[in-house]
Formats: sequence, C-alpha cells, structure tokens
Amino acid sequence: MDRLVLWDIDGTLLRSYGFGVELFAAAMRAVVGPLPPGRPAMAGKTDRQIATEWLAALGATGDTALVEQVLAALAEAVRGAAPELRGRSRVLPGVEAVLERLARAGVAQSVCTGNLAANAAVKLRCFGLDRWLDLEVGAFGDHHVDRRALVPLALAARLRRDGSAPPAGAVWVVGDTPNDLAAARSAGARCLLVATGNTRWAELAALRPDAVFGDLGEEHAVATVLAS
Repeated sequence: MDRLVLWDIDGTLLRSYGFGVELFAAAMRAVVGPLPPGRPAMAGKTDRQIATEWLAALGATGDTALVEQVLAALAEAVRGAAPELRGRSRVLPGVEAVLERLARAGVAQSVCTGNLAANAAVKLRCFGLDRWLDLEVGAFGDHHVDRRALVPLALAARLRRDGSAPPAGAVWVVGDTPNDLAAARSAGARCLLVATGNTRWAELAALRPDAVFGDLGEEHAVATVLAS
C-alpha cells in the first residue's frame, strides 16, 4: 500500500527559539505599525490563522486585505532572514536519520505545516531537509486558515499531480501539538506526536495519538512506526 508521511516543521523538524515570533512581529509592524504588548498563541496554528487573530485583536476583524499584506510581509521577512536561520535554529534530534530511513524504505514524505509554502521551503532548504521531502504535494499555512483542512489538501495535490493518492488511513501526520493531532483525526489519518515543542510528553500522551515519542532520536522505532 502507498504510504505518506506529512511532517510539521516548527517544533517537530526544527526549533527556532523565538526567531519565528520575531519575524512574525516584524511583518505585523511592517503592515500596521507599532504593536501593543501581547500576541495570539501561535503553536500548531497556520500563519493565516495567526495573522487573522492578531489583526482581530487590533480591531481589524475580517480585513482579508490586511491579512494578505501581513502574509506577504512575513514571506519577505523570512526570505531576508535566511542567512540567520542556521545560526538561530537547529534541526531536532533524529530528524535527518528518520527522514533518510523512510526515504530508503520508499515511503513518500511531504509536509503539513502552518508555515507559508515559501517560508517552509526556505527553512527546509537552509538545513538540507528538503532533499527528502516532496513539497509539491504538501499543505501549507497559506492554503487554509484552519489546520484541520490541510491533510485533505495535501492528498488532493497528490491526486492532481500523480493521478492517485493513498487512502487517509495510510497517511501519518507527525507534529508536536494537539492541533497536529486534530488535523490528522479530522481527515482519518494517523498521528505521531513528539514532545520537542512546547507541549510536554504527558500532555501529548493523554490525547491518545497513535504514537508518541519524546523526540525522534529513537530513529529505528520511529521509522518502523511511520512505515507501518
């Protein structure tokens, strides 16, 4: 059976230790000017959702034109910050080994991420992770405001390009937040969660995903699960 693994990026493959928040705030300032203290929670959300919520908190509810301006500014900010990404971010334990193991086993891999498509490509390229990931059939944070819509979008992209796509039950979503699990469950996909973001292992395990690991460092075990 055809298999597909859809990877989250921030908190799962990479950590930027606040750099991403800085870039998002810079994009907001570029569009609306100085910002008051506070911001919406970001973990597990699409960039479109974050921009929408942040603007709403500033009184710009429903202003889709402003949302598009913020997303464009965010893409520009990330593109300009690419030289800094390697110094301020890192690949998380086991990531490269698991990606390589799955590729050798013939498992198709892409992304299901809240990042804009352009920003996902920049981040992954900076660390050479894009060589294992088929970004043409990924789902990204500019595709839909609701993360739960992303898995079907990735499968639709695969179907359009290749004429076939795996059934949802042969798809794994890998992430670090409850929203990754919600995205998988809403599409009938399976989910592996890792406690490499801001949510603790016990909290993730309590959600009863199909698999949960502290990180991807147990490379053989993780790859075996995802190839199943």
